[in-house]
Amino acid sequence: MTGTELKTSEIEITDKAVKEVARIKEENNIPAEHGLRIGVKGGGCSGLTYNLGFDGEMKDSDTVIEKSGVKLFIDPKSLFYITGTVLDFSDGLNGKGFVFNNPNATKTCGCGESFGV
Repeated sequence: MTGTELKTSEIEITDKAVKEVARIKEENNIPAEHGLRIGVKGGGCSGLTYNLGFDGEMKDSDTVIEKSGVKLFIDPKSLFYITGTVLDFSDGLNGKGFVFNNPNATKTCGCGESFGV
């Protein structure tokens, strides 16, 4: 592994989110070595949006977080916006999906998919 290791206190993934990522990988036959790439890009009603997708290639500049066999790949630019974030998974009455609890977000939209700093 050539990516940069990160202290787990800077970004956290909950056990519930880990289980959901593992379930999605298994259901879609995604190879075990693929990680979940977390990114931030411009757009959305609040200025920035979260981007999730599986990636088989870790870049040298990526920060890698691993918990219970699930790897997260985060590029340095995105890490700037999401340090301190807790990635969770919700399957409650208000909808099903990944939830970013980002302490850096000063504004969010109603759908929770966009944020501003």
